Parts: sequence; structure tokens; C-alpha cells
Amino acid sequence: MKPEHFQSYFDQNPTKVVVIGIGVDSNSSYLKGAAKAPAVVGENIYHDAANSWTESGINLRDKDNFCFVGLLRNDPKNINQYIENIGEMTVREKRYPIFVGGDHSITYPLMKGISKVHKDLTILHIDAHPDLYNAYEGNPLSHACPFARIMEEKLVKRLVQYGIRTITGDQREQIKRFGVETHEMKDWRGIPDLKFDGPVYMSIDMDGLDPSCAPGVSHREPGGLTTREVLSLIHLAGPNLIGGDVVEYNPDCDIDHMTAMTAGRLVREMAGAILKYN
Repeated sequence: MKPEHFQSYFDQNPTKVVVIGIGVDSNSSYLKGAAKAPAVVGENIYHDAANSWTESGINLRDKDNFCFVGLLRNDPKNINQYIENIGEMTVREKRYPIFVGGDHSITYPLMKGISKVHKDLTILHIDAHPDLYNAYEGNPLSHACPFARIMEEKLVKRLVQYGIRTITGDQREQIKRFGVETHEMKDWRGIPDLKFDGPVYMSIDMDGLDPSCAPGVSHREPGGLTTREVLSLIHLAGPNLIGGDVVEYNPDCDIDHMTAMTAGRLVREMAGAILKYN
């Protein structure tokens, strides 16, 4: 789908939470495959083995609550501008978007669009990696760099990171430079007493979870968060959530659709947390 097709959907449908797939992995390092994820995750959002009720007490099948709208496919021509336009369009339509990637490079153009509408945003970022390189393998738009671009352009007021367990010296300097609130897994002591002032966008890289919970990622890093802990962080942010993304699932690396089911669950619970308060 192209941006004009999403606009046509918004004109005809009142759905509050919209899930949009962004099948892009052209900025991935090491392994490609994340571009295939949105279609697979979409199938697992309404899997026969699950049901449509969330922990927030919301039935996602209730009319006007929730819908998987469509998929923007991997097209290198003007792809970042398309993603930026869709981010802006969705929130201007007063919808609550959940974007399913694709690799983590999509978060930067999404923030360029969303920050035009939502000011003073906080990003709650779940990841094994800080993704704060100034450039990675010569590419400043790499999936290892989105939060460097976001912070240097001041698209958000606050970046809070959990699940982190691979920080290079260069990225430690970036954390200091941008004042990022980075919480390493070695210091994890349970769900934090975290307060938010203003709107929150939640960006979940599936490798933020331990590989025992989500093996279907390109960069497995043992020692991560459990699914339960990530769900608790979603509920913690719930009163302030205006949207989010779930990225870096690689179906080629999955085991028996374990990670697809987990990603689908995270999307459902993010939607339920948003709908509980809106």
C-alpha cells in the first residue's frame, strides 16, 4: 500500500488503534529477513491458538477498536519519506498507531512524522542494543543508528532504554552526549518505578527479549528481558501511550513461530493498554 491508500482507509473507518506493517530491512546489518515479518506477525495477532481479549480487559474484536490496516513493502525509492508521511498522517487522523517492522531503522522516519503532531514525546525503548551509533558500517541510517538521528534532531524530549546489554565505548559517549536514560540488564532489579510526563511512544526491538523467549531475531543476545517483563513495561506506560513499534523479528531465524506469537502478543497488549485509557 502507498500513503494515499492509508488515507482512504482513515476516511472510511473509525478504528482507534491501527496496526501498520512496514516491511523494510534495507538498512539491516549481518542478516536480512525482517522485511518478511509484518505479514507473519499479522497472521499471529489473530491466531486460532489465542483470543482477542487483552490483559487490560479490552476485546480487540469490539467494533472500532483495532485493525491491521495494511503493509508498506520494501521499496528503496523514497521509502523513508513514505514512512515519515504515514507516521504523521496516522496521528493527525487522531489514531493510535502500532507499526510492525521491518528493522529498527523505521523508527527514525516515524518519529520525524509523529513529532510534528505530538510534542514533548518520550520514547520507551526495549532493546539489547542502544542503537546510538553515529554511523554503522558507513551508513548513518543503519538500524544501529536511529536513536542517534532522533536525539540529534531533538525529535523527542526523553529517551529511556531497557534491556540493554551490548554497549560499545562509542555508544557510551553518545549516551552521555544526548542524556539518554540507559538501564543495562546487569543492573535489572525488577519492574522500575518509572514516571512519565506527557505522551509516550514505545519501541520494542524483539532482541530486547532473551533468546529463550524470542529466538527469531538476527542478533541474539543472551541475558535479556522475559516476555512477562516486557508486558509489564507496556502496562506501566499504558496511561501515556500514543503508539509504538515492534521491530527486528526475523522469520528466517524463528523456531516453530515462537517469536511470531510473542510479537503478536506484544502488539495486542500494546493495543489493549492504549484502548484502556482512550
